[in-house]
Amino acid sequence: MRRKERARLEAMSVSEKRLRERGFVRIAGVDEAGRGPLAGPVVAAACILPEGAVFQDLNDSKQLNPVQRERLFGQITACPNILFGIGRASVEEIDRHNILQATFLAMQRAVDALSTAPDYLLIDGNQLPVFRVAAEAIVEGDAKSISIAAASILAKVTRDRLMVAWDGSWPQYGFGQHKGYGTKQHLEALRQFGPCPLHRKTFAPVRSGLIL
Repeated sequence: MRRKERARLEAMSVSEKRLRERGFVRIAGVDEAGRGPLAGPVVAAACILPEGAVFQDLNDSKQLNPVQRERLFGQITACPNILFGIGRASVEEIDRHNILQATFLAMQRAVDALSTAPDYLLIDGNQLPVFRVAAEAIVEGDAKSISIAAASILAKVTRDRLMVAWDGSWPQYGFGQHKGYGTKQHLEALRQFGPCPLHRKTFAPVRSGLIL
């Protein structure tokens, strides 16, 4: 690994190092994927990296291409010393509660899915769900914390795979390409076919008279 890349990853480990110096051991990064799309669930991941764990190119999932995300997903999930949990909130829960509360629900489920309970949580964003352990929010944390970056990749790849699988059930919408986001292709399909069960009925423009 090149010196510049190692230095970048060390800079992303500052929060984890600070917490270990305070005595915390099982530090989980938590992030989500899928708050903005018009269709599909919101997926969250929680990830506990052992001290010293580094993966080349580890970064905010939005800064990586699909090949990099898939490679890192495989490396992270194959490592026996890394603990991770996945949680999601359904379309029905998004429409019932709103996207923020559904995101919090997915995050809580991801943390609960960890095989060993964490003793501290680092959450991407500026708001915190209610957890049973200490937690802090980090704005743009997926680019500042290696634990959150790892969680962002796990959440993004998991959600993308779900949308690709559902593309087989509703091929007319192109979920495999846009993953439910409001692209021109997706909006045109919505106008032509109307919403399917994967669409979030409370989201504009699905909610508007333009489509329904």
